[in-house]
Amino acid sequence: MRELRRRGGRGAVALLVFLSAASISALAVAQSAETAPPPTPVPRPGGQVSPSPFLSVLRTPPPSTEPPEIRAAASLLADVGTGQVLLEVEAETRRPIASLTKIMTGLLVINATDPRDVVTVSTEAAAPLPVPGVSNLGLQPGEQVSVRDLLYALLLQSANDAAEALAEHVAGSVEAFVSEMNAEARRLGLEDSYFASPNGLDDSGYSTARDLITLTRTALKHPLFARIVRTQFREIPSQSGVPRIVQNRNVLLWLYPGAIGVKTGFTSAAGFCVVAVAERDGVALVAVVLGEPSEAFSDAATLLEYGFTAFEQRELVGQGEPLGTVPIAGRAVRVAAGRPMVALVPAGAEPRRRIAAMQGVAFPPAIGEKVGVLSVWTDGKRLGRVPLVVKSVPGPPAPEAGPWWRRTGSAVVHAVESVLGALFG
Repeated sequence: MRELRRRGGRGAVALLVFLSAASISALAVAQSAETAPPPTPVPRPGGQVSPSPFLSVLRTPPPSTEPPEIRAAASLLADVGTGQVLLEVEAETRRPIASLTKIMTGLLVINATDPRDVVTVSTEAAAPLPVPGVSNLGLQPGEQVSVRDLLYALLLQSANDAAEALAEHVAGSVEAFVSEMNAEARRLGLEDSYFASPNGLDDSGYSTARDLITLTRTALKHPLFARIVRTQFREIPSQSGVPRIVQNRNVLLWLYPGAIGVKTGFTSAAGFCVVAVAERDGVALVAVVLGEPSEAFSDAATLLEYGFTAFEQRELVGQGEPLGTVPIAGRAVRVAAGRPMVALVPAGAEPRRRIAAMQGVAFPPAIGEKVGVLSVWTDGKRLGRVPLVVKSVPGPPAPEAGPWWRRTGSAVVHAVESVLGALFG
């Protein structure tokens, strides 16, 4: 595998000149007509390059509120903001994920470095020869490149030599960086993910559609990551003086309205893969497509369109909204929503609320104390949950009518009940 990774750019100066000239003309075309991404030059045996056309038309069904059929082996559609799952197929099946691995690589690098840091490329990380089908930036031993530029090469062009150079810069070696990748996966709760390289060419690493949603949502919280993955082109300096122009391989940035990222991947074992994010009217959705036999972009666009068509964003619970009472030690305590709930609801659906009181809460509870949970459901699916907090506590019961000795006895009984309730719940 390392042999494959390292054979990626001798004769790099000639190649870079060609790439730059072709990409600059492609950039002009893209800026004049945002209909399809321009072809991107791809290395061929013998040092030549040839333009590889991108998909120019998405094959998607008409917008519908019915769940679409997707050919991919696994897929998932979710809300970026909340993680609410809208549709899933085999979402917990472990699969190789090819260059989607670089989402984790980019996240770790952004967490561990300043984008202005300078990376000195090692002989091991450099890509001295072009290899058909393997993406490299053409890094040379001893070349110095900023972390920021290498991140653009990593996430736009999916450059494998950039992945290795960044890994060595962060952790001292590729092996140490891979250990950090798996440690981060554990911290994020990615129970079905394992990484074996910083680039995903190995195909011995794996993840699931569900884990990739969590990973992507985490990465998108970093402004630099979000800015990079929505970029179509980036100019990167080279030792020859001729700048390299890298082009994003995510064709949805050209073909799907509102697309803002994130990453593509392909190996023979993984099939065609993509994590795609799009935003419309303040709603951001993320679609994961794994193991597509042909191209994954149409599947992703189909999922995204279903999400935007079949669901509408609603505020289901307001901050501090009164929500009735819950019983605590036999007393009715008024509660309110501890936070608001906004969710995506199937168009035309009427959600139902369910209140569950916590057990063992002592009376009297403090104002603002959590004493239960409100959940909202539709069609058997939970849309979300909010805590129920105490809004007010009932005062002591009114004195009973009757002789003084009966009223005194009753007060003593109530006092004993309150003490026992506080002690034993």
